[in-house]
Amino acid sequence: MAGEVPATRVLETGRTLAFRDINPQAPIHVLVIPKAHHRDLASLAAADGALLAEVAAQAHQVAVTSGIAETGYRVVFNTGGHAGQTVHHAHAHVLGGRVMGWPPG
Repeated sequence: MAGEVPATRVLETGRTLAFRDINPQAPIHVLVIPKAHHRDLASLAAADGALLAEVAAQAHQVAVTSGIAETGYRVVFNTGGHAGQTVHHAHAHVLGGRVMGWPPG
């Protein structure tokens, strides 16, 4: 958000921003963040359900504009250290462009 790390912006609204992950785990790997700071998914959901819905809608829009909406995509929120959260600002990972295995991790 502050522009401290270079980012390739994909989509932006007044309250959300989508940009390419600098360490992609799939051919399409885009992060969608709320511009307002919320530490993780749990705090975002508790504070502003409408903003969480906007993040989800933008995640889908990323899939549409990236050409992966029809074949399928994954949206992941990591919440807490055991889940692998290393950046303490809520963000959704939009992953696609290949078959996604299960279980992940």
